[in-house]
Amino acid sequence: MVETFLRAPRDTGEVVADALRLLGLISGVLAGVTLGFIQFGVFGLVAIGLVMTRFLGVRPALDIATSIVLLVAAWANALGLYVLTPVIDIPVHLLLNGLIAALAVVLFQRLDVLPALPPRALILVTVAIGFMAGVLWELGEWAGNRFIDPSIFVGYDDTIGDLMVGGLGALLAGIAMPWITADSRWRGSSATVPSYR
Repeated sequence: MVETFLRAPRDTGEVVADALRLLGLISGVLAGVTLGFIQFGVFGLVAIGLVMTRFLGVRPALDIATSIVLLVAAWANALGLYVLTPVIDIPVHLLLNGLIAALAVVLFQRLDVLPALPPRALILVTVAIGFMAGVLWELGEWAGNRFIDPSIFVGYDDTIGDLMVGGLGALLAGIAMPWITADSRWRGSSATVPSYR
């Protein structure tokens, strides 16, 4: 993974993805200075996702899409847009949960934890990981509301809705796994990147 992370960009897509990573770093500092420690922590979590895509060597289009969705989600939180415009919560959960599930599957494949699977089995695994990520997300929201900031919105309908939309995002990601794993920049120790027929 380190070799993949350190490799210089080869094309415009990779340069754009790296520029978005830099924007994420600047955003984190800006949010921390102007909005406080909690937002700095949120952008710290975003930074993990921004860096992970480079470590995993995913195709540039997926790298860019992940970076954009992470930054939009974080800034929407920082600016209170989930409260002002609640409808944006749905596409964020759909896209971000799907991307997280897909990247988790790629990570497990790179680490040889997850064997090459036929497409239908891979869809099921991606959905399961997506639901698990969604549950952890909702637990994090609850803990944030309970122990850090009571203004973090939690509620039964919101939680169930978020889990359903996130699960749909993971299903779409599972269906798209052949595209997601194509055009890989991976330079790890695994013998091959799985191909799906």
